[in-house]
Amino acid sequence: MTGSTNRDLAQRMAELARAVASPRSVDDVLSDVTREVLELIPGTDAACILFVGKAGRFESVAGTSELPNELDRLQMKFNEGPCLEAALEETIVRCDDFAADPRWPRYSAAAAELGVRSGLSFKLYTSSQTAGALNLFAVKPNAFSAADENIGAVLAAHAAAAILASRHHEQLQSALSTRDRIGQAKGIIMERYNVDDVAAFDMLRRLSQDSNTKLTDIAARVIDTRGT
Repeated sequence: MTGSTNRDLAQRMAELARAVASPRSVDDVLSDVTREVLELIPGTDAACILFVGKAGRFESVAGTSELPNELDRLQMKFNEGPCLEAALEETIVRCDDFAADPRWPRYSAAAAELGVRSGLSFKLYTSSQTAGALNLFAVKPNAFSAADENIGAVLAAHAAAAILASRHHEQLQSALSTRDRIGQAKGIIMERYNVDDVAAFDMLRRLSQDSNTKLTDIAARVIDTRGT
């Protein structure tokens, strides 16, 4: 990469890092990543992020147009393609010409028919629940270089960081919400039945066990009885 390209990349990475640290939604951050791909890797005509879940469920997000979403649907239909391979197996998957690539015969033929000739995919992460990949597409063959792979790998790392940060935030918010609901329910029981907080929590726990209902659901029901 040239000095100018390095400076541009460093500046964009700093901007994306600030975006990851901000309270913006993960969808917004991922859209920033795919937009940056178009600017930092000029050969890219479209980009998106593919999530693959259990039982073959998939979600194509942050697409810069409808084209990458259609390409992801084709991969899930044929159960083959560079994006799936990157999400589930390889770290980086590059195709210089779908019209001549034998690795994914049905998908490659369909992609070429849509006018897409090159692809470049980067693994974001793989967990027990979900796998993900950042995917770039171009209408020209041989559109991507080794330097493009380096830039894309950095962008994929930032996308992965955004996803993990968002999930941590969601888990924290869920835990705080659960604690708040249980605390409210305990307070209602303490006031209504003149018991201390230990006894109130034990009552909630027993109701949960006896009815085979989540503790948070029992707490919500108790809160709903206020004023009745």
